[in-house]
Amino acid sequence: MTRRALPYRAPAEDVVSVEPWRLVVEEGEVSLPEALPDWDYQMDLRLRRTVHVDLDRARRESGLPVDAALALAAVWTATGSNLSGPAQHVRLAGTGTDRVELDFSLRGADLGGLLLLDTALVLSERRTDARPSSPRRAGSVLWSDRGTTRLQGDAPQFPMAVIDFALTSFPENAAWHLQISGGLDSATMGSLLLLVNERNTVTTTAFQRAARPTPVDRIVLSAVHADAARVMVEHALSHEDFTEDTGFPEGSLGATLLNLFDQLFPGQSITDIRLRQRQSPALFASDLQSAVRIFEVP
Repeated sequence: MTRRALPYRAPAEDVVSVEPWRLVVEEGEVSLPEALPDWDYQMDLRLRRTVHVDLDRARRESGLPVDAALALAAVWTATGSNLSGPAQHVRLAGTGTDRVELDFSLRGADLGGLLLLDTALVLSERRTDARPSSPRRAGSVLWSDRGTTRLQGDAPQFPMAVIDFALTSFPENAAWHLQISGGLDSATMGSLLLLVNERNTVTTTAFQRAARPTPVDRIVLSAVHADAARVMVEHALSHEDFTEDTGFPEGSLGATLLNLFDQLFPGQSITDIRLRQRQSPALFASDLQSAVRIFEVP
């Protein structure tokens, strides 16, 4: 970890020792992996971490008095949603080595992309009696580290809702439906919605266990992701103004579809892909099936 140059004294890195982040699942806890490719926006995440802080050394090496109040703070940031926020804040006012158990949940609807988990030891209260070289402002960072996990793999990700298809215009026995609305300049988060039929227990169960899917769950999720990619690709190709040269706004549906094309058809032009789809739709369907690596075990 790169040490930041702070305008005040800070303790050595080893005044805080941390255990890896853990993901809480139905069966217990697992180490937080580098990526959760089967994650979706309906899946909330519960995270835990144990942190040990040598409070005496932290104060002494920062030039703070023995009664200085410290705090351990956890903050999350999601690059996919451009949202961030405080996860947990624990005040540390004792002496010796304190053991802190960070334990919090994050709403799946707020997440996406790369999830950044920052842990920091900070000065809890402003010190008016601090030395010139010591931290004095509340929130001054004495120590920090960052953990990451990717919540989106190659498959497209978007908000999801579980509903009863019998109460809609969708076929009652369909398992899912990807709904696309708005133009290519519309925001992606407001344009895409994956609807899952609550009557299809195989599909709903697969999404519920997406963090630790069974072999059957993986097959179902792969089929859903492949079908969603197909619908998105066909939707994009139906728009003649969907080209590499079109300047779609960041975060728009058009930009998301361009990114999907880059992943599925690297080095190929959209014009060639559109022509292949129109001239040989059956072969194009097989090309797309290969591109999404359907049923491939990660």
